[in-house]
This record gives sequence, C-alpha cells and structure tokens, in this order.
Amino acid sequence: MGIICEEPPSLLQDLKITIQNVSLVFPSQQTERKSMFLSNIDKVLNFPVETVHFFPSHKDFPPHLVAEKLKNTLARLLVPYDFLAGRLRSNPETGRLEIDCNAAGIGFAVASSEYTMDSLGDLVYPNPAFGQLIVKRMDNLKQDDQPLCIVQVTSFTCGGFAMGMFTNHVTFDGLSFKIFLDNLGALAADKPLAVIPCNDRELLAARSPPCVSFPHLELAKFVDSNVNPPVFDATSEALDFKVFRLTSGNIAHLKEKAKASGGTHKDARITGFNVVTALVWRCKALSWDEETTQGSNNNADRESTLLYAVNIRPRLIPPLPRSYTGNAVLTAYATAKCKEIEEWPFSRLVEMVSEGAKRMTDEYARSAIDWGEIYQGFPNGEFLVSSWWKLGFDEVDYPWGRPRYSCPVVFHRKDIILLFPDIDENNGVNVLVSLPSKEMSKFQSLFLNYLA
Repeated sequence: MGIICEEPPSLLQDLKITIQNVSLVFPSQQTERKSMFLSNIDKVLNFPVETVHFFPSHKDFPPHLVAEKLKNTLARLLVPYDFLAGRLRSNPETGRLEIDCNAAGIGFAVASSEYTMDSLGDLVYPNPAFGQLIVKRMDNLKQDDQPLCIVQVTSFTCGGFAMGMFTNHVTFDGLSFKIFLDNLGALAADKPLAVIPCNDRELLAARSPPCVSFPHLELAKFVDSNVNPPVFDATSEALDFKVFRLTSGNIAHLKEKAKASGGTHKDARITGFNVVTALVWRCKALSWDEETTQGSNNNADRESTLLYAVNIRPRLIPPLPRSYTGNAVLTAYATAKCKEIEEWPFSRLVEMVSEGAKRMTDEYARSAIDWGEIYQGFPNGEFLVSSWWKLGFDEVDYPWGRPRYSCPVVFHRKDIILLFPDIDENNGVNVLVSLPSKEMSKFQSLFLNYLA
C-alpha cells in the first residue's frame, strides 16, 4: 500500500526571510555579442522554472562562504553558458523570439531565514512558502532587462542553507539543467567542466520548407502568433492537493500487475515511469466529475488524452549531443475513451503509455518541430504528467556535499500531475495531484484500490 498524505501537514506560511544583498553577476571573461536562435520547442516554453536545493550544514563551508564561492563560480560558468547572461528579445526583422547574448548578467541574492532547516518540516511536501527562497525579478531593472537566471542563497540558523534558482525554461530543459548543475559543482571544486555544453540551437531548427508528415493530436494551433501561447490554461476552481507516495515495492507490484494482465499486450515497456503514469492516467480519467458534463453518462464516451515529455536527443538521426543545452523534449501522448480505460487490462494502459514514446522517431520529431513553424502551436490534452523523478538534481556533487533534497517550487494545477523523487528512497516516487474536492476523493479511492 502506498503511503498517502491524507491531509497536507501543517506548513510554515512565512519562512521569515531577510534579503541581505541583491546584485548582478557578469561573465568573468569577455564573451562574443551575438543573437542565439531559439527552436520552436524553446519558444513555447517561455515561462519561469523555480527549483530549491537544500543543503545540511558543513563545518568547512558556512553559508556566507558558499555564497561567495557560488558567486565567483557562476561568473566563470557564464563564459561557456554565455546565453544565460543574455536577455530575451524579439528579432526586429523577423519578430522571432531569441536571446541577445549581451553579457548583461544574472541575478544573485544573499538571504537569511529565522528558522532551522528542520523547522521547515517535510521537505518533500510541496510548500508554497518555498517560493520565498527564490528571487523572481530584479526590481531595479526594467521588464525587458530581467535576467534569465537568478540564484538566491538563503542561510538557516542551523548552518544549513538553500540554493534557490529561478530560470526561464527557454534556457534549459531538465536534462540540460542537470548538466549545468554538474558543471557548477565541478567549477566550484576547481575541477574542469564535467560536460562541455553544446549551445547550437540551430540543430533543432525547422526544415525549409517545413514538412508535416504526421497528424499531431498532441498539439493545438495557436491563432494569435503575437501572443505567447499558454502551455495550459489555469483554472479558477478551488483545488485540494495531495501527495501519493509510492515505494519501490508499490512500483514492483504495479509492474507485476502489468505482466500478469499481459495477454496479447507483450510490446508494452514495463518501466517504473510507464506503470506509474498508466495508473495516474486511469485514476485521473475516471475521477472526472460527470456533473460538469452535459448528462450523467457522458464520461464513459469522453476521450481522455494524457501528455508527457520525451527526450529526443537519442532519437534523432544523427543523435543530438547529450550536452545540448536547449529544450530537446517533445510531447508524447496517449488517448482513449474513459470506458476503454476502465475496462482494459492494466497491460494495455501501460502499452498505450509506452507507445507515446515509441512514436517519437526522428521523422515524427522533425514533423512536430515543422508543425510548430507553421501553426505556432502548443501541447493539447486533458493533463500533463511532468516527471522530475529521474533527473538526479540531488545527485550533484558540490564541495559542500550533495543536496539533502532538490525540488521544484510547484503551483497547484489540475492539468499538471507532478512526479518527483522521494527523500528517503531512491527508487520511490511522489505523485502530486491537484483536483477539485469531489474529483480528488474519486482519484484517491481509485488509486488505493488499484494498489491493493
């Protein structure tokens, strides 16, 4: 049985943060002034990403020394990552979004909290107050001069500290951000770069002329190309949120369930991600509140479309370098009627999920990129599974040790379900779900019953 957080624990609402200093960090050497092309994938992901990395106290690295070392290290890192010190702009000739690599710098803040790290409670449980560990904008700069990255070091009274990072998603996807952190740790330890970054975003440029060779059910056209398309529309509904914790034993149980119901569905890749995502899809689809539809029996015939991101680096011909710094993820999908999702054996749901990634060949990926060139589209589905589970942010080696925990600062959305690692068990996973109260009750009942 998975460990379910029945109700959100008592969470600190105010971390009592004092910002002591805010400054800009510039590249330590002169970098070339140039414009960086952004791919159609990058352009859609023009929104902020916030992560917090918690570190226990270290006798040789008190927080003030860490802050000083990080600031110096970031200046050196902005040489190979020169685009990070640039600014977003629209090309005056084409109107296309790009990065002006103008060495304008990234933000850096030093802060302190009146609490110990242990006073924060369960670090795994998403606390909106963790947003106080991140500076989101530089108040002394104009809107069009805001940095693409801001780092905040917050010390706690126990000697531990948090490194909060604000980045624009156009700069990195999860895999390239992990490499950026690896390089940050390496330079801070006076070692060479762990991986030399590949900054050539032209590698994911659309073909000329564009050639859309597949139907892209996972994408929707965006009519007004002058406005940045939303990835999903926010809802004004009141939402409950819960974390469903799955142990490695729970995940093994789901894998066995998929094998046991295998029958003719032997092509399913029975991975941890696929079985957890299949379970989440089933629970989400069947927890739909029928009162919101026109009639009580509509949910059975309603189509539910699951979306999730697939790394296309190894899928292209030739493969993209692992060191590619931009966004090299595209949206995979699975879609079925709710009555099918309810009646199918679990293996079939796992197969449907695995087919989404299997569909992502070189030609399919190029077709999706070309589709974006024509239609300026964005992902389209009932909900998105966003997985931070295996990114390994808490495995980065810094001179002061690895993080106790690394996590996104989440905002609760009914159309985004988040998978993130457990703090105590490497192979466990936490599933963050936000739903209206009635749907949450159904989701939880379905989730528990399926694990029984």
